[in-house]
Amino acid sequence: MKHVYQENKKGAPVFVLLHGTGGDETDLIPLAQAINSNFNYLGVRGEVKENGMNRFFERVGMGQYNWDDLRNRADQLFEFIKEKSIEYDFDLSDVYLLGFSNGSNIALEMIFRHPEAFHHAILGAPLYPANLKDTFDLGHLNVLLSMGKNDPMAPVQENERLIEMLKDRGASVSTHWVEGHNLDQSVVEAAKDWI
Repeated sequence: MKHVYQENKKGAPVFVLLHGTGGDETDLIPLAQAINSNFNYLGVRGEVKENGMNRFFERVGMGQYNWDDLRNRADQLFEFIKEKSIEYDFDLSDVYLLGFSNGSNIALEMIFRHPEAFHHAILGAPLYPANLKDTFDLGHLNVLLSMGKNDPMAPVQENERLIEMLKDRGASVSTHWVEGHNLDQSVVEAAKDWI
């Protein structure tokens, strides 16, 4: 997978940067640096092309996922992050998944498929339009969800359902509300306070 790694401070936590549709491995670097410039970061590029735009998994329509592809690509991304943790000498428990939109969605799938692996996530504009049947423990997971009050792609009721799915499995969930499908300066401030 195409990626970029920057070590800013030896032994510091690592942001894993997961862009939205049309982004790339560098898109969230300014956000990561604004939140905490001492953190290291691993930016990853999604390998799916949709009308020439990078994504992490296929969809069949707006808000309609190809679930088989999402599962497979979430597992591939998880294995990639594990490989890079060995190569760049960091522990998965020190990873902060930092995603936006499509990147947040694959981050959620990784968390749900590998519930023991990650302890921290900052997810902007997530949408997970499915009910989890599996029960697993996310008591070690701290997550900040930044969601839009008027997000045309991720309705409030879907966000509330996601919050409950995470809380029902023991995750510590903090929320931050913006206006739409975006990340703004208020998200930076919320993330700084949350970390």
